[in-house]
Amino acid sequence: MAFAPDHDLVVNLGDIVGYGANPNEVIDRARGLGKHFVRGNHDKAAAGLSDLKEFNPVAGFAALWTRDHVSAENLQWLKELPQGPISIDGIQGAQFVHGSPLDEDDYLVTARDAVEPFLMTSIPLTFFGHSHVQGAFSSNPADGGSMRPAYRTANKGEVFTWPLKKGMQYLINPGSVGQPRDGDWRAAFAVFDGTQYTVSFYRTPYDVEQTQERILAADLPPRLASRLSAGR
Repeated sequence: MAFAPDHDLVVNLGDIVGYGANPNEVIDRARGLGKHFVRGNHDKAAAGLSDLKEFNPVAGFAALWTRDHVSAENLQWLKELPQGPISIDGIQGAQFVHGSPLDEDDYLVTARDAVEPFLMTSIPLTFFGHSHVQGAFSSNPADGGSMRPAYRTANKGEVFTWPLKKGMQYLINPGSVGQPRDGDWRAAFAVFDGTQYTVSFYRTPYDVEQTQERILAADLPPRLASRLSAGR
């Protein structure tokens, strides 16, 4: 969070565990940053709340490995994570989900995927995760259905601020801190400014090599380490 600006609260949109070699440390850090969470499908799998039939073999192995390596306290905490959508006192006109406001496990990947959520909910702002792809979908015709942040570099800390328009609906994905899948290896997050009515998307470098070494040392699948360099 060293790259993050001043903020009032942190919301975690799920998939806290399930890929890396330090699930207990990640949970402790996430809980230290804030109290607002929605569960992700990998959190559910690691907690034993769902089966692994929708997971590929690598992801399934990682979920079982995580289940065996989290503390009893953290395992119970994962089991008690709320299902989205959730609302937060003081943030009007916004909801927070993992996959979609209609189904916590749905993927929103294309503008077509966003049509039904826009039609089925009147809430202006939905913040979601799941796809690990930073960007947004918009009901504003001027946006052409979707938006991806435009960055100038591939290895420095950057910010892309996007103005929102009152009266429109948005589905906003802050991206993934630990497992981005949009071709950019840098950690991703976003900051919503309710006063200016903007969303600022952030990318920041981190020590990828150290993270990869820990994954390999834990005997997790090498694919979980190699993909971090490509952001895939």
